[in-house]
Amino acid sequence: MGSRSPSRKKRTAQRRIESAKKGHRPSFSLHDWSKEFLYGMFEDYKKGLSDFHTFTTEFTSEDPRDSVVREIEYDEFIKLDMLTEPSLIRDIPLREGWSAIENWPKLLDPKTAKVHKFRNCKFKCGEDDDGHKIKIRLKYFSSYIEKNRDDSPLYIFDSTFDSDKVCKSILNDYKVPSLFRKDLFTLVSESRRPPYRWWLLGPERSGTTLHIDPLATAAWNTLIKGKKRWVLFPPETSKRVAKASSFRYRGEDDEASQYFMTMLRRLRRDAKKYPDKYPGLKIYEFTQNEGETVFIPNGWWHAVLNLTDTVGITQNFVSEQVGNFDAAWLKTRTGRKKMACKWYLQLEDKYPHLAKRAMELNRRDNFKMKYDPDSYREKEKQSRDRTSNGSRRDSKRARKEEDRKNADSP
Repeated sequence: MGSRSPSRKKRTAQRRIESAKKGHRPSFSLHDWSKEFLYGMFEDYKKGLSDFHTFTTEFTSEDPRDSVVREIEYDEFIKLDMLTEPSLIRDIPLREGWSAIENWPKLLDPKTAKVHKFRNCKFKCGEDDDGHKIKIRLKYFSSYIEKNRDDSPLYIFDSTFDSDKVCKSILNDYKVPSLFRKDLFTLVSESRRPPYRWWLLGPERSGTTLHIDPLATAAWNTLIKGKKRWVLFPPETSKRVAKASSFRYRGEDDEASQYFMTMLRRLRRDAKKYPDKYPGLKIYEFTQNEGETVFIPNGWWHAVLNLTDTVGITQNFVSEQVGNFDAAWLKTRTGRKKMACKWYLQLEDKYPHLAKRAMELNRRDNFKMKYDPDSYREKEKQSRDRTSNGSRRDSKRARKEEDRKNADSP
């Protein structure tokens, strides 16, 4: 039998994309995905952007020196002992020899992607209303990247690629930047900690909605190919203001493209007209280019819009080098109670000064952990003892059986 015709393959790709769209946004018809015609306005939007844009109720500036975002060259970065401010770090992939520079941009080309070893790998491109992952094969997604006209397109944002025997080779294509390697959450098992590593591939106008990273983690995000637009709000900014909820009109959503192109502009316009309504408001926008790594400290509101087709990698982490241990402990002890107990026991063993700090924070707040570390440690010891005793009994039975066989032998 011959291979399937190109037209049949095209129909299969289209069906898979339509199925993913319906699963991700069931209230939308296929027409609704492009009803705002943001595709037609996107080029004009990009032309109006500067590399840096800082807005406060007192002034507006496109001077990088007025931005909170620190620009760091690689040679300076590798000498740092600490980093606690939003930063744009240059040339990490190039200087550290990431093979991602050569391997990943190919996946944005449909012709290459359709014959690539990842072509049949399924990546997460959304979630349904129940939080279940919606996945699609790369060979179908690559054709979607090339042809879509959606206002807010599907976006591969996958945290489980390492569980696939083919796709896990992505891990060999990059290295965690040197200053960010001591991730204290690695002390707990992969199954216990929340998702923390994502491989990103998507078309222009896709992106991530405004959010703060969970459990007070910091994040680094490296772009291998393309351009991204970022917006940051300091931690003290209220959720209502940062999300620009008052400027989401009927029929609009808060996806990244709509947020950047309309809602954020309305927020700035209103804040400029009525500054007393927004005391201390600061909005920092900037563009990330390929080869650059963005560092986001814990607690900062941020959203990202792909200005072109892009591919990259991002990870969340906790580290003394970025100053977020205290905040992460406070969030974890309430948000991940059992994980906090196991984390504390590992800290006691590997980083006793941090375990001491965790207990100081608990005493300060008169906080009692749901899973007491001392009790948990004793239960684990008893479990190990039972296992050890069982092993000894099994070994004793085996020796008796062997002695019996030897006795029965002529």
